Amino acid sequence: MVDRLTVGWQEFHDLRALADVSLKRGSERQRLSGVLLARAPASVRFEALSPFGQPFLLVTIHDGRITAYNAATNEARVGAATVETAAELLSLPVEPEDLVALLSGRAAPPKDLRVAEILAPDELGPSINLVGRYNRQRVWLDFETGVVRQVTITGGRTEATVTFQRGGDGALTGFDLTAGNGYATGAVRYRSLSLNAGVDAERFALTLPKDAKINSIR
Repeated sequence: MVDRLTVGWQEFHDLRALADVSLKRGSERQRLSGVLLARAPASVRFEALSPFGQPFLLVTIHDGRITAYNAATNEARVGAATVETAAELLSLPVEPEDLVALLSGRAAPPKDLRVAEILAPDELGPSINLVGRYNRQRVWLDFETGVVRQVTITGGRTEATVTFQRGGDGALTGFDLTAGNGYATGAVRYRSLSLNAGVDAERFALTLPKDAKINSIR
């Protein structure tokens, strides 16, 4: 099963889609629509668009850095792309490579895999437990096709569960997420999803305005 997951992850190169995003953290709710790009192994760009089609919020993960720029206030938050910064900005406490895999409807086995065990089926079906140096993943998947249904990633005191949504033909249509013991929940739905059509690495570089106010994420 690990080999099947690895092959599925290696088959992915890039993703382009229109994405409708809804997030709830505590009492705070947010709805965004925009353009999502992802590129293996660890690059992401999301441009939230105003009703007039202009980007007002840009979030990028690239070269080990995460940047969130608010065009309305001309402010940016910048820091290392870690589990903590991803949790704060995206409500998904995962490493960049795991995030890209999840956005593409896949699971990326830990590079430092130490334990892999098949678990007894539950109400979601069969699953596999993968333990690496920094986190643990439980992946529910179809053992015959390798299609991933749900992933729970646990690292330290953080945990995130992503449940994939697919059409009748098995094509990815989005996912639901829960993190922080239900404190953060959300849903992402894709429109016009295109896989492996070619997204240049340059698309993930974000040059901030010279007069932007920059705050470091610690």
